[in-house]
Amino acid sequence: LTGMHFRCASPEGYDCDAGVIADAKKIAAETGATISFHRDPQEAAADADVIVTDVFTSMGQEAETAERLKIFEGFQVNDQMMSLAKDDALFLHCLPAHRGEEVTASVIDGPQSVVWDEAENRMHAQKALLLALGGAI
Repeated sequence: LTGMHFRCASPEGYDCDAGVIADAKKIAAETGATISFHRDPQEAAADADVIVTDVFTSMGQEAETAERLKIFEGFQVNDQMMSLAKDDALFLHCLPAHRGEEVTASVIDGPQSVVWDEAENRMHAQKALLLALGGAI
């Protein structure tokens, strides 16, 4: 909606929903944004303003952890991947993070990480949602 350029990297079989992609591409065409999908995370990270990741294994999928770690090998956000982005690029993660899996401690605890600000902003958004749903807004 904001005209932001977006690159997504994922292994085969972990692509975004086709309907969501179609809707996003339609909006992108209207706003001047670009959307692209990659199998190589380094290609997606090149010259990026922001690098975002999430856990490789979500709650309820713990039995798949070993398999997913193999599938997502090379997708870990580490110092080398961050070095491909712009010098002032930010790192985001919705938390909780699995350090050593999808992100290294040096990145999530590093100067480019804004995960705690992201988490705080989420809290305020959730409070506003509760107020709106409760009829206070």
